[in-house]
Amino acid sequence: MTYQKKIGLGKGLSALLDDTNTVQTTRQQADCEHVLLGSVSHIKINEIAVNPFQPRVEFDLAALQELAESIKLQGLIQPITVRKIGADSYQLISGERRLRASKLAGLMEIPAYVRTANDQQMLELALIENIQRENLNAIEIALSFHRMIEECNLKQEELGDRVSKNRSTVTNYLRLLKLPPTIQVSVRDGDISMGHARALISVEDVDKQLYVHGEIISKGLSVRKVEELVRSIQNGTAQKMFREKQNPAPFQYQKIEDTLASKFGSRVRLKVQSKGAGSIEIPFLSEEDLNRILEMLDW
Repeated sequence: MTYQKKIGLGKGLSALLDDTNTVQTTRQQADCEHVLLGSVSHIKINEIAVNPFQPRVEFDLAALQELAESIKLQGLIQPITVRKIGADSYQLISGERRLRASKLAGLMEIPAYVRTANDQQMLELALIENIQRENLNAIEIALSFHRMIEECNLKQEELGDRVSKNRSTVTNYLRLLKLPPTIQVSVRDGDISMGHARALISVEDVDKQLYVHGEIISKGLSVRKVEELVRSIQNGTAQKMFREKQNPAPFQYQKIEDTLASKFGSRVRLKVQSKGAGSIEIPFLSEEDLNRILEMLDW
């Protein structure tokens, strides 16, 4: 009797998904042929429910379609991971992007590892998988770290062990969540970098944070230039420039943008003309994101 070698899932995932907790699975066929412990089972896609603890809500449709085309040609190379919740029902643990793309590709079955996991582990696994994505932005990482601390009852040191990062790195990400929503949205959308955001964190006054943020956006300041500007604000040499630059009306509008951005979870642009007329723009990233905003507007 032989056993198939387990494919690694990363330090955090593999630590939680120990082989000793693997469930012996059956291939979804008429003869219910038993599959060896630790091997891959083929499960009907319509028997798999999504992970209710999945923190990721947005999926790039173009990237999903591209993956779907690849799956049509080569099949799904990396199995998903599920837990068994009934006779013919499963719940996704990790691999939602692969599952969605497989549906687009028209697959009826999908290769999967079947493992045991309680609700607490499901949440932690989903968050860790989310953190390990290559294209995750700093705010998404920070939010996932925050959820793991709050909902999984982890200390920062324990969290660092789970995601293979030291405590100072974890702390730096969590501090991003103290920035005003407008700045957080800029980090999320890639308008400013993690380095820009870290420089802004050292500015205690919110008004000055928003001022420096505006300078970054309007002038395309480098991280080094921002650090110099922050130091000049902290030692007082930029106070006069800050007062001269600050215009009460536009600043009030920026406050409105900040409030709306917090409400909708998206950058909001307020355009006001000289006579007071104007418009409010709420950009959306996808059709799913648009539907989310429309629901908030009771459309």
